[in-house]
Amino acid sequence: MSAVNRAFMGIVCISVVLLFLMAGCFLTYRFELCYYRNREWIDVAALRYQVPAKLVAAVIWQETRFNSLCRGKAGEIGFMQIMPGSAREWAKAEHMPDFDPETLFDPGTNVLAGTWYLGRAIKRWSAQTDPLPYALAEYNAGRSNAARWDRINAMNPQEFTNVISYPATRAYVKTVLRNYRSFGQPWKRWGND
Repeated sequence: MSAVNRAFMGIVCISVVLLFLMAGCFLTYRFELCYYRNREWIDVAALRYQVPAKLVAAVIWQETRFNSLCRGKAGEIGFMQIMPGSAREWAKAEHMPDFDPETLFDPGTNVLAGTWYLGRAIKRWSAQTDPLPYALAEYNAGRSNAARWDRINAMNPQEFTNVISYPATRAYVKTVLRNYRSFGQPWKRWGND
């Protein structure tokens, strides 16, 4: 093999390694990258409704992986999978009498409505030492379910999470909290339940 061929093969090998490293970085930080790509909507809503922006991003990531056109099986719409009825509550609170639920496919509108709903749940559970597990359970499974689980075991947020009787909601709460609390440190998300 000539020196030119060896040099060419070396360049190809280095290029392949670099490509895999770049792909690995992208896959590792894809949640964070999606947040940064959508900060214009998330940060405005987070500031307006006093909800941590990275928590909003964690909810969006868990709900739709930042797919604004997503529609859920029960009729949920957009980034934050907002139910039309919940969106109407937001629109009423914001004095928007002509609200059309189809506008929930717009990421800005969807994030405003979802963040308002999440912020309201956080305020409702603010007497807890950590209101986030309660608020996320309410966001995912409804207020009455979260209240029922709280009555079963109102000891602390960790125990609350463990008494959630819907496995999907229990996993949802744990995953959203893990993503929120490990933002920028994806290795903390690896291999944890």
